[in-house]
Amino acid sequence: MYWQEDTEDQQFEIPRDVVDLQFRIRCPTLPVDHAWPLFQGIQQHLPWFGSEEDSGLHLIHGADSGNGWERPQGATDLLHLSRRTRLTLRLPEHRLEQAHSLSGKSLEVTGHLMEIGESKVRPLSRSNFLYSRYLVADEPDLEEEAFIEWSVAQLKQMQLKFKKVLCGKQSDFRTPVGLVITRSLMVADLPYEDAVKLQQHGIGPLRHMGCGLFIPQKSF
Repeated sequence: MYWQEDTEDQQFEIPRDVVDLQFRIRCPTLPVDHAWPLFQGIQQHLPWFGSEEDSGLHLIHGADSGNGWERPQGATDLLHLSRRTRLTLRLPEHRLEQAHSLSGKSLEVTGHLMEIGESKVRPLSRSNFLYSRYLVADEPDLEEEAFIEWSVAQLKQMQLKFKKVLCGKQSDFRTPVGLVITRSLMVADLPYEDAVKLQQHGIGPLRHMGCGLFIPQKSF
């Protein structure tokens, strides 16, 4: 077998100006649709969260399946969370010290108590294949092809290099101002530098509700 690595990618070091901050939590259950109330709970303690550029909330997703169990899909269905579940915020480095203050706090998320424990900083991922579970376009309820065209335009506007863009399933969130319609998106074959840039900045609105944030696509 012959295998040649890209020397430039091998030497690439991930910058730390935007990172993920993970908190241990004690929270047995959460509703599937928890984006808005969880954001509200966090903002009570971190008033700048949501308006700070490059900040975002990774929604708590839980396992997709295992031992015949499938993740609930209904907005009011409950996710049963394990002790390994983490609350994760994507943050610029200069906000880390303030964000650490969430440790020891308790949030009430639509009647579900979330106790927040110790935190740990994790750098962004070194991956050529990235995935956003929830992405919001400028126009609501676009058909799949139109959504892909919009996504590609956003990526090109950031001057990113990529070879594949795949659109996935639709999900909806409730907010006080109405329903938010999202689709998932996978972006493949990115140079590491561009992959980190996409993780740092994301695309589309509502990062504070978990939309437009990119994570590694584990199936690749």
